Amino acid sequence: MTWTIVVLVVLALVLWSFYVSWRASRLDRLHNRVEAARTALDLALVRRASTASELASSGQLDPAASLLLADAVRRARGASAAERDLAESDLTRALRATIGDPEARKELAADDGTAELIAEVEDAAQRVFIARKFYNDLAGRTVYARRRPLVKVLRLYGSAREPAFFDMDDAIDESVE
Repeated sequence: MTWTIVVLVVLALVLWSFYVSWRASRLDRLHNRVEAARTALDLALVRRASTASELASSGQLDPAASLLLADAVRRARGASAAERDLAESDLTRALRATIGDPEARKELAADDGTAELIAEVEDAAQRVFIARKFYNDLAGRTVYARRRPLVKVLRLYGSAREPAFFDMDDAIDESVE
């Protein structure tokens, strides 16, 4: 009888340790995926800024719109991590003011080179939207996994920081507002 209890206790401890190990490795994989998604988001933001910069320097926009867009690109590229979402939202608003109106877009699209630049900017903006949604989804799942009681009690997340959501205005089309 005593051996049976000892074997059951040892078996329960082994199963519990496998479960804890599985939870810790799952949380580690989530943190790695969040980091990869953040890198993809950063790359999408850089691509959007570079295409917006090309549009601003193309000479096809009126001077005021070019200056507005170039200044927003400069601020987005030079923003600190704490101010990045605000600077990127400002760039979105500058893009919306420049190419968000369908009538103004038709006028700009009369030139083939400008139409191609506008298409690149819209594609880059769409990629930012997708990357941001994907990143925020993973960040939410990671935060939820970190707040589970077993994870909190045993500190299975180790020294990894809790991911922060990246909220920004990313709709350059006026009809989406």
